[in-house]
Amino acid sequence: MNSIQPLIIKTWKAAINLRQATDKQLKAVLLQLADELEKNSAMILKANQLDVEKQDPNNPRVDRLMLNKERIAGIANSIRKISKLPNPSGKTLEKRRLENGLLLNKISVPLGVVGAIYESRPNVTYDIAALCLRSQNGCLLKGSSEAENSNLAAIRLIKKVLKANDIDPDCVTLLPSDRETVQELFAATKYVDVLIPRGSESLIQFVRKNSLVPVIETGAGVCHVYVEKEASIKKAVNIVVNAKVSRPSVCNAMDTVLVDEAVAPAFLKQLQPLFNEHQVEVFADTRAHKLLKGYPHLQKASPEDFDREFQSLKCAVKVVKNIDEALDHIREHSTKHSEAIVSNNKKQCARFLQEVDAAAVYTNASTRFTDGEEMGLGAEIGISTQKLHARGPFALEKLVTEKWLLQGNGNIR
Repeated sequence: MNSIQPLIIKTWKAAINLRQATDKQLKAVLLQLADELEKNSAMILKANQLDVEKQDPNNPRVDRLMLNKERIAGIANSIRKISKLPNPSGKTLEKRRLENGLLLNKISVPLGVVGAIYESRPNVTYDIAALCLRSQNGCLLKGSSEAENSNLAAIRLIKKVLKANDIDPDCVTLLPSDRETVQELFAATKYVDVLIPRGSESLIQFVRKNSLVPVIETGAGVCHVYVEKEASIKKAVNIVVNAKVSRPSVCNAMDTVLVDEAVAPAFLKQLQPLFNEHQVEVFADTRAHKLLKGYPHLQKASPEDFDREFQSLKCAVKVVKNIDEALDHIREHSTKHSEAIVSNNKKQCARFLQEVDAAAVYTNASTRFTDGEEMGLGAEIGISTQKLHARGPFALEKLVTEKWLLQGNGNIR
């Protein structure tokens, strides 16, 4: 195994060059990258197909891994949106003169070098590169072996565009996909400023426990939708179906439905045919299991099912007495990603918003909106479920830190 330290040092040095780039250059790079992405879609899809063919077609990973023309167009449009957002670096956050005469300025500056470890999703390569370039951060990308061909195609395109715009192409580096190299990345405290894992809970916990480089977690989602007794049944059914089936493999997809016992019979009756249409496998508690009797994809839930991030067409269902029991369940089982209530009762909605501790809390809307692009942030590196530095979509605005500038005239203390 070859050392990756030379690659890390090259990126660290190239990040200095990137901080000298003009806003015009940065925008030009992103716009050209979006154009090149669409222009070279056939080459990218061919590389991606090599990765997809290696997978078990029944594995949920395939959906996260697969690219098509529509998804490539979506990535390109996301890059264009990022190009239009203001650079978060170089902003004056505070300016004042101290009593001793020192002029104090606090400004935003790039983090420096951002390391990202992620699984399967080839779109993440483009998203992270674009966000880091726009905020003038160097980036080290550690993708998984499952997406190796897709990621290699992406990095060739990115480096080609950087070189064409007189920016050191080493500011974006794809590290080897073999797992052994990750330990070297964990120890690169001199050259890497922050490490961001994006993927399964096991990956996130592994990085968190082993890295000496500061880690910002992008958490797994065990997301709930609570159907309160004053909910519109039609609205609730539409929201639950969307939250589960629109893209079940992603972290903002719903994993558990909590339904008030007062509306459970009517709600579950209307939900069944739509879930059956998509062949959603349901893990139901005792009361829900009785109400869903006859549903062809029904299983009795075990306690562990309420802590599962299914990432597939599966979900848990539980009947609760009232909002108190729903809130207790969410406190016990939530990963603090995205939680939703469906209700026409404004008081109960307000209580839910106030009491639920999560990165994104919804009333009468699908959890699927927890997404950087949907929230007008262009894209995100991941959804942070922790509370330090960034929470929710970890996007462009959070890829900076602060620097204090003090100007004096011979001042001494």
